[in-house]
Amino acid sequence: MLSFEQNSWDFLHEFTQARIAIGRAGTSLPSYFLLDFRMAHAEARDAVYSELDSIKISQDLSVGASVIELHTQATDRLNYLKKPHLGKILAEEAACRLPTGSKYDIVFVVADGLSATAVNRHAANLLNQVVPYLQSKHWEIAPICLLRQGRVACADEIGEILGAKISVMMIGERPGLSAADSLGIYLTFAPKVGTTDESRNCISNVRPEGLDYERAVQKLIYLIETINARQISGVHLKDEQELFHNTPIPKII
Repeated sequence: MLSFEQNSWDFLHEFTQARIAIGRAGTSLPSYFLLDFRMAHAEARDAVYSELDSIKISQDLSVGASVIELHTQATDRLNYLKKPHLGKILAEEAACRLPTGSKYDIVFVVADGLSATAVNRHAANLLNQVVPYLQSKHWEIAPICLLRQGRVACADEIGEILGAKISVMMIGERPGLSAADSLGIYLTFAPKVGTTDESRNCISNVRPEGLDYERAVQKLIYLIETINARQISGVHLKDEQELFHNTPIPKII
């Protein structure tokens, strides 16, 4: 956000990032607001066209897990945006990189989605807390998949090929004018090609200014363990957890 002269309504900004009580300059909007709006619009556009930084994510990971780089049938960013269905299907060459005949408890897929900026910033931070916790519980974790030009449904194909009981897709959400780096997390039990969205659970707006890392990790572990225990996900799984800022995340033992 650009700095600007304070006014008597500034206290409202403590409660929301919405553009309210922005004031006026004569019959027009203040210059600082127009500049700030244009900056936010530029950041949102940049996020849509940003690229998955697989090197950075791999270097930031500290969980000792193997990483596989994949891509969908969308050949480039423009193709991805114009033909959404191509982002739901693995390229044939990419599918061949996945080991078959395996059985895993869970697979994590990190995809650029509509904001690679989001996954570049946040995905490794979450994985570095969640994966060690699951490892301490002796979960069989598939190689972490870094997916270019990916959409949520592509985790179904990846999970099915790997024989994963649960798939977790971390993906960049559509950027807005107050958040260009919002991360979404989608969880699916028994992923397979053709799975539809009512069979998924979603955690949205993961970022320091939204759902912070501590609460996101807490929510993610809760959903993973509940899905595993009840063998269901989506609309049939009621989220009964209550989140509080002072509730600690599960301890790694």
